[in-house]
Amino acid sequence: MTKPVLFSFFSGSGFLDLGFEKSGFDVAFVNEFHTPFLDAYKYTRASMKHDEPMCGHSSSSIEEFLTGGEGELFSSLVDDVKSSGRLVGFIGGPPCPDFSVGGKNKGSEGENGKLTRTYVELIVKDNPDYFIFENVKGLWRTKRHREFYESMKVVLQEAGYELTDRLTNSLEFGVPQDRDRIFLFGIKREYIANKLNNNDLSSMFNWDKNLTVDLKSVLNKSRWPSMNQFVENEETNYKDFIDVELKPLTIQHWFDQNDVLNHPNAKHHFQPKSDKFKFIQEGDDSKKSFKRLHRWRYSPTAAYGNNEVHLHPYKARRISAAEALAIQSLPPEFYFPASMTLSNMFKTIGNGVPFVAAKGLAGTIESFLTEYC
Repeated sequence: MTKPVLFSFFSGSGFLDLGFEKSGFDVAFVNEFHTPFLDAYKYTRASMKHDEPMCGHSSSSIEEFLTGGEGELFSSLVDDVKSSGRLVGFIGGPPCPDFSVGGKNKGSEGENGKLTRTYVELIVKDNPDYFIFENVKGLWRTKRHREFYESMKVVLQEAGYELTDRLTNSLEFGVPQDRDRIFLFGIKREYIANKLNNNDLSSMFNWDKNLTVDLKSVLNKSRWPSMNQFVENEETNYKDFIDVELKPLTIQHWFDQNDVLNHPNAKHHFQPKSDKFKFIQEGDDSKKSFKRLHRWRYSPTAAYGNNEVHLHPYKARRISAAEALAIQSLPPEFYFPASMTLSNMFKTIGNGVPFVAAKGLAGTIESFLTEYC
């Protein structure tokens, strides 16, 4: 099978895309409305010597691809790539604050919530061979949001797609972060109709293929340290806190692996405005804000908006962009331009899909497409 092709939406700085690129997909088109994120996307790909997407980048609002001249132009781009005989997919995670338990909770009528419907409408309009939709667990677990989500699935099924979804925690892929997200995979029914045998897609699509961690076991709190007194620059050994098999899921493991103190974004962190956080214990993440991470545990969800602040385990400061990228499991060669504002760095990091999770998911999809298409 030739390399499948992707049209990427709500791309941010491209964590999800990078996982797919590393798993044998070509990104043909990148759409990100927030220009600083798109600029960072271009910068990181250039620094890693990746090819430019064949159909270019766009900072247009996704609504503009539905109608009018820009909608026609976009459709022609998709059709041109399809004519090459390669499988064409759409990937994207529409902005999620309106569905997030800790966010605005306005649902499908919120300004961001509406973009989920727009993404579905674009899939129906331009008919990719397959697609990925990613979003927060609130869309899955909150009753009224779940009803909207299920209605969108009906729209996609009526448009000829077979669907399968899973609420997945990034820890399951080996990411040092407790982060639940919905992944919905769809493929045109025509590709697998003669292979379904009265079953649904879920019986064919192996969500577990690239999972490396037993979630129930890892979430057992008795296996992890709770809190320790904060002592600036104190050195500790993991052997005094956890079993060796848990070390790859710890923040410190990823800090070391990415050499965060020598990373290009090592000095990109907000300066402290008070001394009160110095009295927060290492591992005390009980409050909404000013959570101090524990070096020998995984991180809470990397979400750095709405005044949520993560403090360094053993330094008297907030974590740096380099450290936040490590928590998102990005490779050390991924870094932002020094000209990017701190707010934009941390916002795009918090919005992104952890790289290792993206790569694992992409590998599962690539295996499926190879076997059935």
